[in-house]
Amino acid sequence: MNNLQVQFMKTGLKELQKELGIKNPMAVPALAKIAINVGVKDAILDKKNVEKASSIFAQITGQKPKVTKAKKAISGFKLREGVEIGLMTTLRGKKMYDFFEKLVFIVLPRLRDFHGVSTKSFDNRGNYSLGFEESSVFPEVDTGKVEKVQGFEMTIVTTAKSKKEGFLLLQKLGMPFQKDGKI
Repeated sequence: MNNLQVQFMKTGLKELQKELGIKNPMAVPALAKIAINVGVKDAILDKKNVEKASSIFAQITGQKPKVTKAKKAISGFKLREGVEIGLMTTLRGKKMYDFFEKLVFIVLPRLRDFHGVSTKSFDNRGNYSLGFEESSVFPEVDTGKVEKVQGFEMTIVTTAKSKKEGFLLLQKLGMPFQKDGKI
């Protein structure tokens, strides 16, 4: 187990259990997985863009991403069915906690004019979605080798049953939310 997971198991789990009034410690919300998704720019024009984005994405997440293909043809975008247009990966277990720790304690504080993440990005099941306009905010990415700026989205999936439970879980794990944000 990594530092964040151990720290949460020792202190955060019991505090969260008391705050939510849950008797069974196994019913306390926890992180389930982190799903990360990239739509590759200009993937239709040059197939090498998918390979380049894949290598950057693998550096960020620590595992090789799955290439996603178009489900149907859209003539307005010159897109054909089955063309490779994106990347996705799902992190679980140790890699998930390592990525979350890096996100919360290294990447988010490095953002310019950062005042916390929005509390409005929760769905009704307590999952949190977050997007980045560029991948160069991660320390693994060498900005000199990046030809095209690529953004991506991630969803932090929890076992929470409501927005409040998801918010409290991520807050205990160290996610820096905006001060005035209400759920």
